[in-house]
Amino acid sequence: MIEKMKFLSITGPKADIDRVVNEYLSKYEIHLENALTQLTQVQHLSPYIQINPYRELLAKVNEFAGMLENPQEIPVRDISLEEIQPLVQSLDEKLSKINKKCEELKEQKAAIQEDMKKLSPFLPLPEDVDKLIHYRFVQVRFGRIPMEYYGKFKEYVYDNLDTMFFPCHQDDYVWGLYFVLWTKMEQVDAVFSSMHFERIYLKKDYYHGTPQKIYSEYEAHLENLNREYEKCQAKMRKLLEGDASLILSAQTALNALSTNFDVRKVAACVKEHQETFYILCGWMTQKDASAFMKEIENDTKLFCIIEDDKNKISSTPPTKLKNPKIFKPFEMYVKMYGLPDYHEIDPTIFVALTYSFIFGAMFGDVGQGLFLVIGGFLLYKIKHMNLAAIIGIAGIFSTFFGFMFGSVFGFEDVIDAVWLRPVESMTLVPGLGNMNTVFVVAIVFGMFLILTTMIFHIINAVRSKDLENTWFDQNAVCGLVFYGMLTASALLFLTGHALPAAVVLGVMFGVPLLLIMFKEPITRILTKKGPAIEGSKAMFLVQSFFELFEIMLSFLSNTLSFVRIGAFAVSHAAMMGVVLMLAGAEDGGSINWLIIILGNLFVCAMEGLIVGIQVLRLEYYEMFSRFYKGSGKEFQPFFKNTVTK
Repeated sequence: MIEKMKFLSITGPKADIDRVVNEYLSKYEIHLENALTQLTQVQHLSPYIQINPYRELLAKVNEFAGMLENPQEIPVRDISLEEIQPLVQSLDEKLSKINKKCEELKEQKAAIQEDMKKLSPFLPLPEDVDKLIHYRFVQVRFGRIPMEYYGKFKEYVYDNLDTMFFPCHQDDYVWGLYFVLWTKMEQVDAVFSSMHFERIYLKKDYYHGTPQKIYSEYEAHLENLNREYEKCQAKMRKLLEGDASLILSAQTALNALSTNFDVRKVAACVKEHQETFYILCGWMTQKDASAFMKEIENDTKLFCIIEDDKNKISSTPPTKLKNPKIFKPFEMYVKMYGLPDYHEIDPTIFVALTYSFIFGAMFGDVGQGLFLVIGGFLLYKIKHMNLAAIIGIAGIFSTFFGFMFGSVFGFEDVIDAVWLRPVESMTLVPGLGNMNTVFVVAIVFGMFLILTTMIFHIINAVRSKDLENTWFDQNAVCGLVFYGMLTASALLFLTGHALPAAVVLGVMFGVPLLLIMFKEPITRILTKKGPAIEGSKAMFLVQSFFELFEIMLSFLSNTLSFVRIGAFAVSHAAMMGVVLMLAGAEDGGSINWLIIILGNLFVCAMEGLIVGIQVLRLEYYEMFSRFYKGSGKEFQPFFKNTVTK
């Protein structure tokens, strides 16, 4: 279900906003709206602009907290702002010298890593780098050429150029160096530049030895720096350990204070009688709004109005779902499609029941169902995954249908079927002959689900005061009458009872279809909005006819789509039959229990996944598409921490 919301306008003296936020609002969940955009009818509104005084202090505390080991195990207590400021100042002074050294070490590490990066492609070079750079009559250029240009360079240019190129490494580039006489330097440099040669500059009198030797020295130096840096960090952590609880307490308090201060971003200011007032607007649940109003009734500096006139509210109420604990995991599936609009039906319970029931029917087995139950709920208890809880609940229905089908880990001779065997049971359908019973039941069940979703559609349309979608849409009252009559006729036919008179059938089928076909002009006439038919009447009739034909096809395809429930029930039994055959269980001989175990695990994993997806497809395409939009705005409480006083 969706929690009922109330729209609140809160105002008071500008200087009193922090007291109100800290004393009252931080205790409640409130979805704040931007007051400037909500109160467009109020004149002389201005934004509430003020710099957050807690931001720098919070940044420091976050830095300290980031150095602590196992912060989740450190207790947190109440702490005031008056305690936090000297604490941060004291810690900052203690750490300043060590922190300065750490920063110097970081800079040294970064410089060495940069040099190592420069040298790494040239490690195969056997010559002393310093000597190469200081050649008297020859100039040396280090760099790289893109691979695509290097091939052209070698084939068309290199042999006719007064230079020597020494390749060292290849990836997307060819890394290397070329030698050129001083007298030919400009000409050769120009050619290499045209080949997209990117030069790498090495400092003179800085590198001594071969690249490999220099690189090894750098590695050793970097290792020493890392050790020094870790010692430095360990010193800082040791200094902070004594105040770890205070640091985390300060972090919690400052986070709350900073968040509460940021309420100014959505507040507005208005000047009246030489005094400036703040205005806050937002949504609370009906329960929280009542408690809030009761708490502030004696506060003379605070004024609050609960606005019930929808015409005066420009924002849409946010959606906050509230469902029993057992159904709550299924909110995940609902949110995957889209959060329900505030005025829509929350389909969570419907999804929970139908998804679990259909999954169980498609995957009916006592043993495998219990495996899903145990595995799902254990995983949920350990990891708190909603999907794990869904698997566990679906497993209960799988177990139930396992008893109905008489199947235990694929064995059908252990227990008797309470209802039927999916593969064996047949039903005589008049005019069609013998059909698998589960197929027939699946179609009938699907028809009842479609009728249910039509009722949901009508309820949503009534709530939205939408005349067309209440009466004349394919999922409205007309569609319900047509499809309901179709369902009733099908049941009478299947059970061998006489159908209603042809005149009755003609009226019950024909009238709803005609109303659906002409829904737009009828709605316009009833609402007195524009002409009944815009444009050509002939074109309208042709278009309406084909639209009606499409609607009829959609009813047929949606109904037949539920055949997959029976198909998977049969295929599950067939797959387990294959497993038993491979294990030798059907021959009456010795059973290979390893194949039984592996086969059951395979079927649980593969078919369980496929069935889960297929059921979700039925939910979204065959049911949600008829009544559910999922265009809601999520309820996002602004305050999540209570400020410590």
